[in-house]
Amino acid sequence: MSQNSKSSIQYRALLSKSMAFESQSHKKNYSPQVSSAGVFDDGYANAMLPKQHLEIDNNTKPSFHFQLPDPRIAVKDFFRTREVAEFVSGAMAGAMTKAVLAPLETIRTRMVVGVGSKDIAGSFIEVIQQQGWQGLWTGNAVNMVRIIPTQAIELGTFECVKRAMTSAQERWNEAEQPSIHFGPVNLQFSLSWISPVAVAGAAAGVVSTLACHPLEVLKDRLTVSPEVYPNITIAVSKIYRDGGFGAFYAGISPTLVGMLPYSTSYYFMYETMKKTYCLKKKKKSLNRIEMLLVGALSGFTASTISFPLEVARKRLMVGALRGKCPPNMAAAISEVIREEGIKGLYRGWGASCLKVMPSSGITWMFYEAWKDILLVNNHHL
Repeated sequence: MSQNSKSSIQYRALLSKSMAFESQSHKKNYSPQVSSAGVFDDGYANAMLPKQHLEIDNNTKPSFHFQLPDPRIAVKDFFRTREVAEFVSGAMAGAMTKAVLAPLETIRTRMVVGVGSKDIAGSFIEVIQQQGWQGLWTGNAVNMVRIIPTQAIELGTFECVKRAMTSAQERWNEAEQPSIHFGPVNLQFSLSWISPVAVAGAAAGVVSTLACHPLEVLKDRLTVSPEVYPNITIAVSKIYRDGGFGAFYAGISPTLVGMLPYSTSYYFMYETMKKTYCLKKKKKSLNRIEMLLVGALSGFTASTISFPLEVARKRLMVGALRGKCPPNMAAAISEVIREEGIKGLYRGWGASCLKVMPSSGITWMFYEAWKDILLVNNHHL
């Protein structure tokens, strides 16, 4: 055998040993991977991949993050709503109006229930002589406490119900209206004959009366009998002790009966006169003086229509203080007519108009002004 042949055989043997050693080395350091299906993948490809090692740190604690919503954002968004702006506008308008007109309210209440002089000038002089100038503001503290929630609830309810009724009428008219067929007669049910303003006015009066009637009872007791009820604390205690919780709702039925025609006609007249005037003058809205005049006229009309019921209501509310309380409103009206004639139903009407007209005008003027400010600032207009 030649030298070259021996060298070739030795080279092939050495190469074979080298390849065997490399194969064993791969088997030791690499392992084939198992697929998720449970079978071996390509041996060569997996042989080239190192084993995966998952290291878990037992000292690491899981962390949980929980963040409560910021209540300030919710409160801020709530106070920016249109409804809140209208309620606040009503409260501000009522407070500012009552601060100016408290003496007329005192005189009107005394004349309506028949306490003291029967004319306006005489009542003023009598109150000043008996209680001084501060007597004209008797019960004004509770009156302010009463008027703020009353006006806020009343005007806010009026706006909300008016929008809801208007929206309901629009949806009703867009949809197919229900109808009843009697042969050739076809009766269709429509909501167009219902005035959203009238319904809203009635709802405003009822809701505000139910919510604030106890404050009205307190105001009347403090005004009519200051010697028996010298302050709010004593008045509340004495009324509750004498009649329980129900005493704060004394006369609620006649109050609601008297409130319905007043509130309905009051809001209906204001909206109707405002709309008619703006159409005639081709204006979008009234100025402040026009609001004052239109509000005064609406208050005058509503007071004239409902004043006999107001007289009967006041008689029933304070009848217990005078020892004779009519059983119902009809009996109270009959009693007034029997004692004083028909004109007795309008006893104190002049003082009432003297108080209602400026009160209505100023209230609407302040209300519209505050509403413009708050709604414009909150981007509702």
